[in-house]
Amino acid sequence: MSVTSLIDIKQNPDIPALFPGDTVKVSTKIMEGERERIQLFQGIVIKVRHGGDGGNFAVRRVTYGVGVERIFPLQSPLVEKIEVVRRGKVRRAKLYYLRGLSAKASRIKEKRVARENK
Repeated sequence: MSVTSLIDIKQNPDIPALFPGDTVKVSTKIMEGERERIQLFQGIVIKVRHGGDGGNFAVRRVTYGVGVERIFPLQSPLVEKIEVVRRGKVRRAKLYYLRGLSAKASRIKEKRVARENK
């Protein structure tokens, strides 16, 4: 018996295909007392995990010299939308080595995509 048979997981249509190395903007719902607002978190996807519980992905950014990582569930209703800013060209599935790098050394090349003729 698997977890997927016990829990009905609904795909969130506002989540595009994510890959490690992508720079994304994640909009999440934040509850502050009675009020609800949308908070934006922009950074590089350092890992994507797909699993029976819906999976999750980790986003890393450096703010004022301090590295911040957040893990977001893929199927959470609190994730409002995800916008892929740019696709990164990487050769690994987990980019944990970015934690040890700083500023210019941690940049990731952009993946070239073929343009469609209109």
